[in-house]
Amino acid sequence: MIKRELQKKLIALAKKYPIVTLTGPRQSGKSTLLRDSFPNYKYVSLEDPDMRQFAIEDPRGFLATYPNKTIIDEAQRVPTLFSYIQTHIDSEGKEGIYLLAGSHNFLLMENISQSLAGRTAILKLLPLSHKELSKAKTLPKSVDEEIFMGGYPRIYDKQIAPTDYFPFYIQTYVERDVRMMKNIGDLSKFIRFIKLCAGRIGQLLNISSLANECGLAVSTISAWISLLEASYICYLLKPDYNNYAKRLIKTPKLYFYDTGLACSLLDIRTPEQVSTHFLRGGLFENMVINKFIKSAYNNGEEPNLTFWRDSVGNEVDLLQNINGKQYAYEIKSGATFSPEFFKGVSKWAKLSGTAPQECFVVYSGNKEIISSAGKLITWWNLNK
Repeated sequence: MIKRELQKKLIALAKKYPIVTLTGPRQSGKSTLLRDSFPNYKYVSLEDPDMRQFAIEDPRGFLATYPNKTIIDEAQRVPTLFSYIQTHIDSEGKEGIYLLAGSHNFLLMENISQSLAGRTAILKLLPLSHKELSKAKTLPKSVDEEIFMGGYPRIYDKQIAPTDYFPFYIQTYVERDVRMMKNIGDLSKFIRFIKLCAGRIGQLLNISSLANECGLAVSTISAWISLLEASYICYLLKPDYNNYAKRLIKTPKLYFYDTGLACSLLDIRTPEQVSTHFLRGGLFENMVINKFIKSAYNNGEEPNLTFWRDSVGNEVDLLQNINGKQYAYEIKSGATFSPEFFKGVSKWAKLSGTAPQECFVVYSGNKEIISSAGKLITWWNLNK
């Protein structure tokens, strides 16, 4: 098993809360992490029809059978159980009673907000990060290969080719998870919709354009975008609203939580295809931003990230807010440095009054330099 960065935070919070909830995409390693971190806990999966029926028909009996130190996987499958869990943990008055896991963020959080607010810590586990792969000595050989392979643990643990893994993942997700969360009659249209989203990776979200290409209403596309967010397929990076005397774009940008999944949806079948693909820049940008997202979640924090673009096209790919201070990152997929790389961050720094030491360009090359406009850093050295 590849060690997960989140493990330390997970164990610490289980000593402070009666419940710790772990959410994230399907097959990101939630159950494996919980069972490895808490080997003395019992494990129950509500995916099991018998266990699910037991919890539905006799919730008191279920909790009497598993009164303490239990991992309950896919907990959102039995929404009625949450109220009984609340009563039980309140009467027990202890920490570390239950560890809940689920891959449907919307369903899980809806139940938590109704019954377990203030009683649970909530953590998110995404696919493997570059840092985790590096520590496990299983890093892909190149930046294009890392984009292509993504970070789902089974690909690395079982040495499954991405071309074998992702088509089945997409099929399972659509046929099982999507139908559980929303009644979609024509699944082929939904698959087309996801593929169209992959084709817009790193771009401003244009719901009207998606609706036209799918032949669906704007309201339907909006609902489907929310569905992709709730199941950790996609996320929206929001624009920064500090005006700096310029009209700003107020539309979010669309990214995928895993670039390997995006490559599969784009019908990219080899790392070599990534290097020449017209969306290579967007895929590289997505991978870099995912490093920030994973770093925050692995520390038990919410990522405080935005981007900046004005109405005349000046742009900074990523702004990170740390303790009230903003750091700017321009992301370039090229391996050869050009002074033009700093054009966007320099414009933003001048408007915002930000010092050069808070401005960065992340690129796919190997050399790092410090210039008067900011620092050039390599993508793989980003966490340092």
